[in-house]
Amino acid sequence: MGYLNSAPADSSIFQNFDYPVSGGGLSHNGKFSFGYASFRGKRPSMEDFYETRIDGVDGEIVGLFGVFDGHGGARAAEYVKQHLFSNLINHPKFNTDIKSAIAESYNHTDSEFLRSENNQSRDAGSTASTAVLVGDRLLVANVGDSRAVICRGGNGTWRVGGVLAVSRAFGDRLLKQYVVAEPEIQEEVVDGSLEFLILASDGLWDVVSNEEAVTMVKPIEDPEQAAKTLLQEASHRGSADNITCVIVRFLGCSNKENTDSSQEP
Repeated sequence: MGYLNSAPADSSIFQNFDYPVSGGGLSHNGKFSFGYASFRGKRPSMEDFYETRIDGVDGEIVGLFGVFDGHGGARAAEYVKQHLFSNLINHPKFNTDIKSAIAESYNHTDSEFLRSENNQSRDAGSTASTAVLVGDRLLVANVGDSRAVICRGGNGTWRVGGVLAVSRAFGDRLLKQYVVAEPEIQEEVVDGSLEFLILASDGLWDVVSNEEAVTMVKPIEDPEQAAKTLLQEASHRGSADNITCVIVRFLGCSNKENTDSSQEP
């Protein structure tokens, strides 16, 4: 696992590959590490995209992580991957009101994509599950049926997303009066009890529960290996969809005293 300044790979490069891709990195300050794994699986095409990047905003290290699951083709998911985080870190409220910046960046990116789709005859959309890590704040946002699961202190999990799959998504121009890109946002304090975060598309969550994912990731210190383990398990269980997992491990937490229990919020 290397030391990375930005996204280690552009997932569009691997879109037509028949084997899994994976990678990972470590933050400049050594406070978190991350890994990802992505696979076309049984689907004839790849519509999942991911982003893992570390940026500096006004001298502050910012971690940006996302999983984007397209439908109706890959156009929307690829567009969101390429533009959402850039829109966010350039938002004038990023340093003063980050929750508003996230919500407005989601909606702005959606509007930009819809404008770019004016000449397209086939509708396209995308879910998004993202995490922004800045200082001691972790902000997780979601639209659609991609999902984020967090483990804190080994005693439980909470999730963001995976419920309002029909009413929230990027794109879907023909259904826009019914579908919005307004994200569900939750915030956690990054302290010594926060262990790891899992972001994944429904190719994982269709066949692996929150609790099972936490149990599998917990003993694996290397987040790239943990992401690969989840991907392999989902494939083994017969997932019929593209599978993409991103894991962020917070290095201030020791696992030695943690239990194996987890619970659905």
